Amino acid sequence: MTLRPILIHPDPRLKRAAEAVGEVDDATRALIDDMLETMYDAPGIGLAAPQIGVSRRVFVMDVAGKEEPAAPMALVDPEILEASEELATYEEGCLSIPDVYEEIERPARVRLRWRDREGTLCERDFDGLAAVCVQHEIDHLDGRLFIDRLGAVKRSLITQKMKKLKRERAKAAAAAG
Repeated sequence: MTLRPILIHPDPRLKRAAEAVGEVDDATRALIDDMLETMYDAPGIGLAAPQIGVSRRVFVMDVAGKEEPAAPMALVDPEILEASEELATYEEGCLSIPDVYEEIERPARVRLRWRDREGTLCERDFDGLAAVCVQHEIDHLDGRLFIDRLGAVKRSLITQKMKKLKRERAKAAAAAG
């Protein structure tokens, strides 16, 4: 398993729709392992392949609480089959937009179909934090960030903040290198 660098917004790779995986093979399973290690290290509760520069429709997640055993999931080629009309608002953050949290409204419940790391077709309902997480990650697979759900002014301010963060990180890396 390998830790992968997480792309920071703005990066054009985060805005592209990812390609379907199709058959789950050893390369896909290795990608899943790297993504889980990277997500846990960050730390986060979800990570989509485009966030590490891989344009494939794969994401990993673990929404288990701190006092609960880890419950990692890998979702390959996920699709939302149904979404509730009832909405829920959660404070969302993103590993590609560090230290930014905003209230986002999404369907409270969704039904998904996907393939797991073995290629088995799965279908399940998600609610609560898990529903937020799967919708957030599928947005990544579609080239959309959670800040795209905000107003233009707020989105622009966050983008400027991320540009500044990237400049600071590049400067620190150059000084250390």
